[in-house]
Amino acid sequence: MAGPLSHIRVLDLSRIMAGPWSGQILADLGADVIKVERSGEGDDTRKWGPPYLKDSDGNPTKESGYYLSVNRGKRSIEIDIATPAGQDVVRELAKTADIVLENFKAGTLARYGLGPDDLRAVNPRLIYASITGFGTTGPRRQELAYDFMIQAMGGLMSVTGERDDLPGGGPQKVGIPIIDIMTGMYTTIAVLAALANRAESGKGEIIDIAMLDVSVAMLANQAMNYLVSGKTPTRGGNRHPNIQPQDVFAVADGHLVLAIGNDEQFARFAEVLDAPEWAMDPRFSTNAQRVTNLSNLHPMICERLARMPLDHWLGRLSEAKVPCGPINTIPMVFEEPQVRHREMLRDLPHPLAGSVKQVVSPMRFAENPLSFDRPPPMLGEHTREILTSLGLTEGAST
Repeated sequence: MAGPLSHIRVLDLSRIMAGPWSGQILADLGADVIKVERSGEGDDTRKWGPPYLKDSDGNPTKESGYYLSVNRGKRSIEIDIATPAGQDVVRELAKTADIVLENFKAGTLARYGLGPDDLRAVNPRLIYASITGFGTTGPRRQELAYDFMIQAMGGLMSVTGERDDLPGGGPQKVGIPIIDIMTGMYTTIAVLAALANRAESGKGEIIDIAMLDVSVAMLANQAMNYLVSGKTPTRGGNRHPNIQPQDVFAVADGHLVLAIGNDEQFARFAEVLDAPEWAMDPRFSTNAQRVTNLSNLHPMICERLARMPLDHWLGRLSEAKVPCGPINTIPMVFEEPQVRHREMLRDLPHPLAGSVKQVVSPMRFAENPLSFDRPPPMLGEHTREILTSLGLTEGAST
């Protein structure tokens, strides 16, 4: 594997999304990621379909779209960690690993002799990252968690969605498993920091990442808005709570997103709308005033934008360097010329389908370019290969 982490091996004991997302990032960066899966069952997400990948004859396989989205670049080995033989294989793998990722309930792997102290006993340089819903300490440490419930518990759904008094109002989850994904991102940052520290100290690390902690950290400006004002943030639809105008606006044939970020951009925006006086109006001349007087400004913008179609406004506003964009569907995203130019969608060879489309990493390295050669593995696809490298025979993992 190419990439800046081509010298790193990851033992990925995680499943579903948060841990595997971290593992996929590390695999994209070139690490050898060994995905440990339950014998005969595999990762839960393998069954999270339809849709399923179709084989070369057009028939559905057992590879779900969900699973394919988060396991690129890995090797899969089937292991029954409930058996002494399976536990021995995990310990053997840990001897040559740099990083372990796991997201079992707190304390589960320790009962199998595979906890952080157990594996660091065979490899003191090991970086062991535990990902749980609530962390390895605290009153809820033994409880299960999924992205949806943490979006609710962590406050994200209280500020996502339309106002309760408007049509469609009420709490909404984000359209992707954002807590899982961000937990995977934080985990990746943590293990990379531990790798950097190990290069200096020679010591491994134990990392404790909780989805609820991540959700709280992600509240960002909304948390600070509350902490400095004492006022509880609420759902405001697409309107930004601190910067205006930033919203979705109806145009003659669809919708336009405006993301104006400073007073100069607003002045150029007002010029495009043939209302240059807005930029001099004391109610709107500064961002703070626009936020305060949004009830006056918003309908004025709506009336002007509704006069012309989307293409007109996209052209005029882009020419004036006013940040704006269409609301693309997923198919439209992959047809966007900039996305196509950046080659974010690639075809990887696949043993069942011939090829499988993958949305690849957005990271670009000049000196250590990434390669995307290995598709998400089939269940146990590399069991024999990995066991042989350990000097073990097939069947030793069960």
